[in-house]
Amino acid sequence: MAEDNEKESINRPFLGIWFDCCHTYGRLYKNKDGTAYVGRCPRCLRPVRVRIGGEGTNRRFFRGE
Repeated sequence: MAEDNEKESINRPFLGIWFDCCHTYGRLYKNKDGTAYVGRCPRCLRPVRVRIGGEGTNRRFFRGE
């Protein structure tokens, strides 16, 4: 069962984020609707949402404030 979860997370689209609030790295994963990348700071749990739009970018890593 654990192997299935690992395989699923490997294939799941994500954005890498450096959280300035806690000086830590985390990931935002694409929501089920495919409209945004969502997640939380791994330390303070501040929610983050990045909308997916037609004028997007190919960048995969960002810095959050």
